[in-house]
Amino acid sequence: MTSHESVSWYLDGVRTHVSLAGPPVLAVRADAVGDTLFIADNEADRLIAEELLSEDADRIVRVPWWIPPAVAAAEDPGSASAVAEAAVAGELRAARARMLPAEISRYRSLGRDLARSLTDSLAVGMGPERSEWEAASSTAAGLVSRGIDPLVVLVTGQGRVSYRHPLPTAALLGERAMIVVCGRRDGLIANATRWIGAGIDEEPILAVEHAFLSASVPGARLDEAFAAGCSAYGRFGFAGDEWRRHHQGGPTGYAGRDPRATASTGDLLVENQVFAWNPSAPGAKVEDTMLRTSEGWEVLTVDDRWPSVEYGRLRRPITRGY
Repeated sequence: MTSHESVSWYLDGVRTHVSLAGPPVLAVRADAVGDTLFIADNEADRLIAEELLSEDADRIVRVPWWIPPAVAAAEDPGSASAVAEAAVAGELRAARARMLPAEISRYRSLGRDLARSLTDSLAVGMGPERSEWEAASSTAAGLVSRGIDPLVVLVTGQGRVSYRHPLPTAALLGERAMIVVCGRRDGLIANATRWIGAGIDEEPILAVEHAFLSASVPGARLDEAFAAGCSAYGRFGFAGDEWRRHHQGGPTGYAGRDPRATASTGDLLVENQVFAWNPSAPGAKVEDTMLRTSEGWEVLTVDDRWPSVEYGRLRRPITRGY
């Protein structure tokens, strides 16, 4: 295993990175007789002291810093008959889909802290005269102060709301602004979108989200849920092909989307799986991280201090004024 999502999942949420943009600093070979961890030598002591279990120290192969751990694992004599992660990517994704009790507990904590961080960061001094960079700075600082890695921080003011992935700029927030975050802690990733400033009629985009949620039931296929949500755009006043202009989200977990839903992702949906659907249209978007249990949906990224409405028996966020 050589990806962040697989290594962190297998090792129960360890931090696998140094650079958020770089590959993992360790790889894992799982054998019937025991696992072997290939770790960059300059990272090994820290991982042993702060990330790994005490028994992990006995199964570590230290790799010189100039050799990627994934390469060292592949070239190790014990890996001669090993199966590469890419060859069983679908099976590993299916194994990650159903959250175990400890993972659900970590996810609830992460979602609660991420939502509270957004509420706090966007409350103090945030107004139309602030820049997108200032909003992004406050948002990222709030996440980091809670031990959450800010994998994605997007901000758009009124002048750039047509962009679905708005990297922040020096532009002012203006009348209405959107903030999007993906934050990782203990290997798990929570995703959320919030709007501040002038409000709009948010019921249509909530109705599209509800169509995705209603179809995301254990036993269904991901492509079926995707189709059901996409077909709702035209019924609620949007262009029927609006879904073509941006991805719609899907299951989440140890990857931002695991996988991103499309018409060809036939993964079977299971109980205790986590989702982050994100339907969007120009000037409108809704996104939260939600757990699907046997009793229905639980919104993980929730903060009661943020204004909301009840839709589909769930509390959903709406625009908060400056």
